Amino acid sequence: MHAASRESMQAVQRRFDDVVGGVDTAVLGDFADELASLAGLLLEHSVLRKYLAARSDDSAPKVAMVERLLTGKVGEQTFDIAKTAVQQRWSVSRDLPEAFERLARLAVLVSAERENKIEDVEDELFRFGRTLDANPRLASLLSQLEQPADKRISLLDSVVVDKATTWTASLLRQSVRLLHGRNLVDVVPELAELAAARRGESVAHVVAASPLSEQQYDRLSSVLSRIYGRTISVQLDVDPEVLGGLQIRIGDEVVDGTIAAKLEKAASQLPE
Repeated sequence: MHAASRESMQAVQRRFDDVVGGVDTAVLGDFADELASLAGLLLEHSVLRKYLAARSDDSAPKVAMVERLLTGKVGEQTFDIAKTAVQQRWSVSRDLPEAFERLARLAVLVSAERENKIEDVEDELFRFGRTLDANPRLASLLSQLEQPADKRISLLDSVVVDKATTWTASLLRQSVRLLHGRNLVDVVPELAELAAARRGESVAHVVAASPLSEQQYDRLSSVLSRIYGRTISVQLDVDPEVLGGLQIRIGDEVVDGTIAAKLEKAASQLPE
């Protein structure tokens, strides 16, 4: 997002944080579904999206449009968030449905948080991401927009049923329904990182030649947390081809200390 949309997203999320505290846990799922449906509606109807996201010194007509569209159809919390969102300035119209999608995800994560399951959700999302990496055919089928969303969600359910919490399944169903040109392989890591951020952590994606012991895992997390000055959650991928050492990625920063990388560097410095 560009600067204007980032500021608008922050404003809407602040309102979300105020509102969500008063939402009963039992209806958080409905809140999330309504926000996701709003995102889907705006993604599907470009004229409406552009009108509601258009920059204007007078947002009253856009608020009136929201009232006509949503009165009696959504809960008061969703209604509140929608009116707040259309009063902001968005750099591009696509940023408005993305804001609703992000808040839909956060509503699910708040529910998981209240049930002390958010750490499980983060781990399950990471594992599902690895499943997609290892099964490109599955990733392709789930991301094919030519197929109806309900059919792709049925396939998703057949994969995750009895293997994930209801919150993880809900996040993945939302994402499949709202892909609109993106690949699920790219979306799932974003979900895992959002869950980590909700827990006040950043994620270190680590590649090693073999699994780490629990002691090594804890030590690496502790060292990285000390270096970066914030809690770092470690997510590990095992790849024997790196031979040894670790490759660590935190955000856009990559530290490659694997033996394979060192050998490649050494080879590049040999005279021809």
